[in-house]
Amino acid sequence: MRAPQPPPPRAGGGVGGGRSPAAEFGIDLATARRELLVPALAAAAPDAVVNCAGATGGDAVTLSEVNSRGPAVLCAALREAAPTARLVHLGSAAEYGPGVRDTAVTESSATCPLTPYGATKLAGTVTVTTSGLDAVVLRVGNPVGPGAPSTGLPGRIAGLLRTAGPDPDAVVRLGDLSAYRDFVDVRDVARAAAAAATAPGPLPRVLNIGGGKAVPVRELVGGLARVAGFRGRIEENGGGSARSGEVSWQCSDITAAEEALGWRPALTLDDSLAALWRATAGAGSLPRAEGDRTP
Repeated sequence: MRAPQPPPPRAGGGVGGGRSPAAEFGIDLATARRELLVPALAAAAPDAVVNCAGATGGDAVTLSEVNSRGPAVLCAALREAAPTARLVHLGSAAEYGPGVRDTAVTESSATCPLTPYGATKLAGTVTVTTSGLDAVVLRVGNPVGPGAPSTGLPGRIAGLLRTAGPDPDAVVRLGDLSAYRDFVDVRDVARAAAAAATAPGPLPRVLNIGGGKAVPVRELVGGLARVAGFRGRIEENGGGSARSGEVSWQCSDITAAEEALGWRPALTLDDSLAALWRATAGAGSLPRAEGDRTP
C-alpha cells in the first residue's frame, strides 16, 4: 500500500486530515499503519498536531480502535517522523468517572471511568502523556454547540424538537434528566486547542477544558426547548445512557487551563444552544457520523 501524501499547506499553514471525503488528507487512525503514516507526517513537517479523532458510541471494539489504538499509532508515527512537534490530544471528562457533588475535579484527581467509552479515552490519554513527545491532553467536558452529533444528548434533543415542531400536543420522551454536567461550547474547545498548539514552552500533561460549573441536564433541555419555541410536553422515562453510566455529577476545575493557556470559556450555554438550533435549521435532524465517530 502506498503511503498517503499530504496536500500543500493552506494559506494559514495548516493541513486538515480525517475520514471525511472532504478531508485534505485522508487518514483513519483506527486502521492506519504506522509505517504508512510516518512518511506522510514527515512530508508535512508539522510544528503541531491536534488530534480530535474519537468515538463516542459503538461497541467496545470500535471504541478501543478509535480512542485507544488511534492515539497510540499517532504517537508512534510522530516519534519517528516529527519528534519535536507538539501533540494536542482531545480527551474526555468521562475519564474521571463519578464526581462528588459540589466538587470540581482537578487534573490530579483520581481517574475511575465506569464505561468502555471513558476507559478507552483514558487509555488514549495514558498513551499520549507517556509518549515522550511534547504533548498535552485537553480533557473536555460535555461539548455543545453547532455541529453536535445526533448521538449526543444536545444533538439528539435538537433533532427531536425539529421533528415535533410547533404542535402544542407534541410529546418528547427522554431518559432521566436529573444529572449535572459541565457543558462547554465547541468553539471554546477549538480556541483551547489552538492556544495549546501555539503556547510557548512545555505545558502540563493534562488540562481540563469545560464550562467550569455543573449545570442540570434539565436546564439544557429546557433552554433548547425555549430556543426552539417548543409548545408541547417533555416527559422523562427514567432511562439513562450507557455512556453516562452512573455519573450523576460532573464538574471540572479549569483553573490550570487559564494559568497555562490564558483560556477561559467565552460563550454561555444560551449561546451554545442558540447556535446549535440555528445549525439544524432545515435539516430535520443532525447528521450522524459513521460509527458515532468524530473526524
